[in-house]
Amino acid sequence: MSQPNVLLIVTDHWSAPLLGAAGHSATHTPTLNQLCRNGVRFTNCYSEHPVCLPARRTLMTGTPAKIHGDRTFQPRLEMPNLPTLAQTFRDAGYQAYAVGKTHTYPQRDRIGFDDIQLDDEGRTLYGVTDDYEIFLGDKGYLGRQFGHGMSNNAYQTTPWHLPEEVHATNWATDTLARYIRRRDPQRPAFWYLGYRHPHPPLVPPQRFLDYYADVEIDAPFVGDWAADAAVLPYHLQGVAARGGYSERETTAARKAFYALCTHIDQQIGALIGTIREEGILDDTIIMFTSDHGDMLGNHNLWAKQTFYEWSAGVPMVLMGTANCPRVGYDRTDDRLVCLQDVMPTLLDLAGIPIPDSVEGQSMVSDGRRRTLYGEFGEGGHSSRMLRDETHKLIYYPVGNVFHLFDLENDPDEMHDLAGDPGSANRLESMKGQLLDELYGSDLDWIEDEDFVGAPARTFRPAPNRGLSLTRGHQWPVPPVNPKGDMNFFPEAPE
Repeated sequence: MSQPNVLLIVTDHWSAPLLGAAGHSATHTPTLNQLCRNGVRFTNCYSEHPVCLPARRTLMTGTPAKIHGDRTFQPRLEMPNLPTLAQTFRDAGYQAYAVGKTHTYPQRDRIGFDDIQLDDEGRTLYGVTDDYEIFLGDKGYLGRQFGHGMSNNAYQTTPWHLPEEVHATNWATDTLARYIRRRDPQRPAFWYLGYRHPHPPLVPPQRFLDYYADVEIDAPFVGDWAADAAVLPYHLQGVAARGGYSERETTAARKAFYALCTHIDQQIGALIGTIREEGILDDTIIMFTSDHGDMLGNHNLWAKQTFYEWSAGVPMVLMGTANCPRVGYDRTDDRLVCLQDVMPTLLDLAGIPIPDSVEGQSMVSDGRRRTLYGEFGEGGHSSRMLRDETHKLIYYPVGNVFHLFDLENDPDEMHDLAGDPGSANRLESMKGQLLDELYGSDLDWIEDEDFVGAPARTFRPAPNRGLSLTRGHQWPVPPVNPKGDMNFFPEAPE
């Protein structure tokens, strides 16, 4: 076997700063720190569509939303008819297996894998009981995975209520380890591991909460542009409406979130141990990333769907095969990279031709972007981003609002420079570059080659009747429910 094995690990909601190797003051990630020392960490990696489904479509096809068709969050949209990462590996003779969260529809769509052991977070509303729930039933815990009572999209926390060995993070690790042990030794393998955490519910095993009990947790930071929620752009008012957590609740949420990260880090160590014991570690490429990040209260915002660093910035760590000169070791790379680059990078390192449909570029090539474009949403809850090598421009069409940040000198985005006379030339230059990226319904925001946006509005929060997707008991299996989709922005009528 001459081609390398490839392991792609994708978490959910993990922000780029939350690594010890990135200098975070609290998060304990010794395994991932070692992975960084054995490879390269990309310090400017972005989720160009920072919400689960669009980001995962991009990752699995190497294409942006303009090609794959989802820049909002369309849970009943099938994958586009494009070559996927898994199918391309299989076409090259690889065995390809996935475990965990893939977030596809229909849920058993294998998107090119030989097999998927699915953890779809109890989404029986679409008609499938996933493999993790079946596992819990086999272990005598049928219907009890959400017995903790925590919501899938809110930030209250409690310890995991079942034995640690049946936690979703442990199940995903153990299941992929079994695939690795059962591989065909005469063919290379592509393995995908989709951890559902640190996405809420925030339910780490108790021993990981105990680790953070005496750790000083960093407090959220709030930029001068974000201090008054009443003057935020309409979309941000909707995002901010999810908050309202007290200082005590915020600290508890951050501790639990970091505990989930450390739990994953430890399990990645166990998985790498399996690969080493199988004698194939030197022949295996490992990549670690996330679909998007989480604001965790920074700028008084929570979760995703914005282009600030903690939401759109994701970790990107790549370890090559032993002594791989193209990857190197113990280094960082500051180029602008993104999730559509995952597919061409891994194929490039494996020596497999990259499909013509792929728009991303290999991170181990010499290519260097001057700008990176991101987009989320249509209609009122839309935002667009243009990132260059030093600055970031964010556009909110409702109210025709721009935010401009000098990330080189203000990495936490504390000061909006859009109204600064000294930044006027850069603002106009980046606006012109952003104009060139817009398409479809976005063109309604433009007149005479300039931004006019849409009329300003005030967001009026409505009661959150669905409790941010709190799950009930999964036994008996809940029925298919066409009304069960997530409402990210519940709003009262005018």
